[in-house]
Amino acid sequence: MSVTTPDASEESAPPTTATLRSGSLGTADIAFFVISAAAPLTVMAGVAPLAILLGGIGAPAGYLIAGITLAVFAVGFTTMSRHVKSGGAFYAYITRGLGRPVGIGAALLALIGYNGMEIGIYGLLASATTSSLHALFSVDVSWLPISLAGLLLVGYGGFRSVNFGAKLLGVLLVAETGILVLLAGGVLIKGGAHGLSGVSFGAGHVFVSGMAVVMAFAFAAFTGFESTVIYRREARDPDRTVPRATYVAIGFLGVFYAFIVWIVIQAFGNEEVIAAAAKDPSGLFFSAITTYVGGWAADLMHLFIITSILACLLAFHNAINRYALSLAEEGVLPRTLGRIHSRHRSPYVAGIAQTALGAVVVIAFWAAGADPYQRLLLWVNTPGMIGLFVLQLLAAIAVPCYFRRVRHQEGVLRTVVAPVLAAVILATVIGLVVTHIDLFTGASPTVNTVLILMAPATFVVGLVLAWWLRRARPQVYANFAAEPAEPAE
Repeated sequence: MSVTTPDASEESAPPTTATLRSGSLGTADIAFFVISAAAPLTVMAGVAPLAILLGGIGAPAGYLIAGITLAVFAVGFTTMSRHVKSGGAFYAYITRGLGRPVGIGAALLALIGYNGMEIGIYGLLASATTSSLHALFSVDVSWLPISLAGLLLVGYGGFRSVNFGAKLLGVLLVAETGILVLLAGGVLIKGGAHGLSGVSFGAGHVFVSGMAVVMAFAFAAFTGFESTVIYRREARDPDRTVPRATYVAIGFLGVFYAFIVWIVIQAFGNEEVIAAAAKDPSGLFFSAITTYVGGWAADLMHLFIITSILACLLAFHNAINRYALSLAEEGVLPRTLGRIHSRHRSPYVAGIAQTALGAVVVIAFWAAGADPYQRLLLWVNTPGMIGLFVLQLLAAIAVPCYFRRVRHQEGVLRTVVAPVLAAVILATVIGLVVTHIDLFTGASPTVNTVLILMAPATFVVGLVLAWWLRRARPQVYANFAAEPAEPAE
């Protein structure tokens, strides 16, 4: 993709003629990236017990409702994807619908948000790995080498071709979902603790005060699903592949999350599961699989949680690199970040920069004596999550604004009704997350206030950047998120 820039001497063409490998990814490949970013095993074993504890046995319905809501959001989102060809994804959509200043603010928010999501997860990788090593081998190790090793592994995975990443994520995703399916099979065959029951989906357990917290957790569990459109330039038949991958990812995650949370409730019983979650939330799934399958399966679950987190990190890493690539091609970020490897056809300079940034943040938290889970994960990940929720909201608002100004034959349901409904629900979700942020961070009110304000502060910086670009680099500003030609192989 090329973009006209203001001064040929200052803004030269990208320093390599290599391009991303177009036509490389099918529906399944892109879905692997998206579902892996959600880290199903990690979400279930690490977060679902808290959802049950705080929301009761109606928690499975919360995940199902979140999936349905995001499917509604995807209606307008994927409809617009047929009209907006940019690899910039959210910021390109928002620019088309709400204007360049908002679009540039959204671009910066996306870059910071995705980086926050990924870098924080290196703390989770360290915490999960040290816990697993202790549980399996009674070995205690420092968390810093684990995080740095993860940075190198993920950096290498992002350096390789996108096909390599898709295949690797496919294998890892089968492993992590497979162990949960194994648990489900054991529970179903043995009939659970007291027989199987569907009361979790009854109104008396769904419409309770704790469901607000469950909904916040549930929407967070889908974070990253929108990254399907980032791979448009590498997709086969993107007008079909991208929407299909989006719906496959949302549908799979919504149904799978709800099913697995229901399964673990059946494993303990409707009355007993809340007490079990209160006693040992981090061990709930391990206890269930030990009882219904065997201790060897619990050992495998420890291993697959680590690979689940690595898969999540690689998926976010690839998404960040492609956002940085698009912004470098736009002229907003340094052109060097737009270099594409001649053999692997990957945005390798952006990948190196992202890995270096992650290393700096990880080492800084380690040097400060911070806990990898309580501080690195929760304090870095939470503002990133809020930022991505805000992006989803802005994208939903942008859809009807865009279609109001262009000729189309898409229909009112897809261009107005669905995105407006999604915007209302997403705004509610953001409110739920902000008002219950202490459940996500475990921090003081002062720290929580800072974390909440990081997303709007980043967006404001983006608006200032837009103002500066308009004055100092008007051609870059004028061509921001311009419609590119589809790349040739």
